[in-house]
Amino acid sequence: MGQSTASGWDKLRSTRWRPPGPALLTPDRQRTYVSALQQAEELFRAAEVTGPAAAPLTLFYGLSQAGRAIAAAAAGIGEDDDSWKLNGHGIKTRSMDAAFPDVEIRTDKEGDQGSFTRISKLLQSPIWGNAPVRLTTLWDCLLETIDSPISADERVRRTPIVVVPDSYPDPHPLATAALNFLPVWVAEASDTRKALDTYLQAYPDAVGYDSYVRSGAVPDAGPVFGENGNGWFYITAHWTSPDPGARGSERRAYLRTLTRTYDGQQLFLPAVAGAPQGIHPLMAWWAVLHTLSMLARYQPAQWARHTDVDSSRYAVPIEGVLATAVEVVPRLVVEAIDEVSSQTQVSPDLTTEPEEE
Repeated sequence: MGQSTASGWDKLRSTRWRPPGPALLTPDRQRTYVSALQQAEELFRAAEVTGPAAAPLTLFYGLSQAGRAIAAAAAGIGEDDDSWKLNGHGIKTRSMDAAFPDVEIRTDKEGDQGSFTRISKLLQSPIWGNAPVRLTTLWDCLLETIDSPISADERVRRTPIVVVPDSYPDPHPLATAALNFLPVWVAEASDTRKALDTYLQAYPDAVGYDSYVRSGAVPDAGPVFGENGNGWFYITAHWTSPDPGARGSERRAYLRTLTRTYDGQQLFLPAVAGAPQGIHPLMAWWAVLHTLSMLARYQPAQWARHTDVDSSRYAVPIEGVLATAVEVVPRLVVEAIDEVSSQTQVSPDLTTEPEEE
C-alpha cells in the first residue's frame, strides 16, 4: 500500500531548501517550516527504535511539529497574518481510566489556534468541540485498522471506504466507482438496499450517489455485492457528472472532489459526532496518536496493561497502529502540505533566494 517507507521523509526533506510558496512569505514562516520538519523527522526516526511504552509520545509530538510546517505552508494566510502560528494542542483526552475503546476525545472550539483545530480548518476537516467521541470511533477511521477493531460491535463500526473510479475513457453522464470494504452485515442483510442506505448515512460525502448496480430490474432492487475478501464486500455506484459529456479523466476528477486523498488512494471517511463532512485522514491519525500519547504519558501503568501481549486483546492492534504510523503518517503530511499550499490565494515573490538553514 502506498509508497516506500522512506519516501515520505525523502519528499519532505527535499522541500526544506525551497519551501512551498506560502512558507516563503516571511522569514519566520520559512524558519518554522524548515525547523518543524527537522524536529518531526527526528522524532519519527526515534519512534522506529522505540517500543510501545514510549513510541506514542515521539509519534504524536513528531506529528504535532509536522503540523506547524503544514500551517506555515498554507496559502490564503497573508504576510501580516499570524494565524499560521499554532498555540496548544487543540484536542483533549478524557476518561483515561475507562476501558481502552471508551476513552473520550474532545476538541477545542472552532476559531481557536490550537494545533488540532487550526490544522482541521486548513484541511477542511470538522471538529466536534465538547461532544465526547470514543477512541474506538476514531480508531475505526484509520484505513489500516479495518481488520483490527478494538470494539466488539461490528454493526456500529464505520471504516474508510476505498473508492476506485472506473477507467473508461468514453464520454458518459455518470461517474462510476467501486466502493470497497463494506461490512458483511450490509452485504448479507435481508434488505440490502435499506442496510446500505443506513450504513452510508455516516458518510455525508458519499450520499450524493445517483444509483448503483442492482441485483434486478425493478427500481427497489438491492445492490450487487462483490467480495473484497476477509469478510469485506464492494458495490459499483454511480454519480451524475456535472458535465453530461465528460470524458473518463473529467469524471474521475469530479470523484476526487468528493473524496479524501489517503496515501495516493481515494477514500470516503465517516463523519465524527454528526459532522456534515467526513474527517480528514490526517486528523483521524492526529486524534488517535494524541490519545495514545496521553495514555502512555499520564496512565503509564494502565498503558502497560493495554500493551501487554500476554494479557490484553488490544496489544497487537496497538502495535500495528504504531508501526503503521511510522510509515504512513509522513506520507500523509506530504499530501497535506500539497493540499494546503496549492490553494493559490497568495502569490509570494519566488525570485528571492530562501534564507540559509
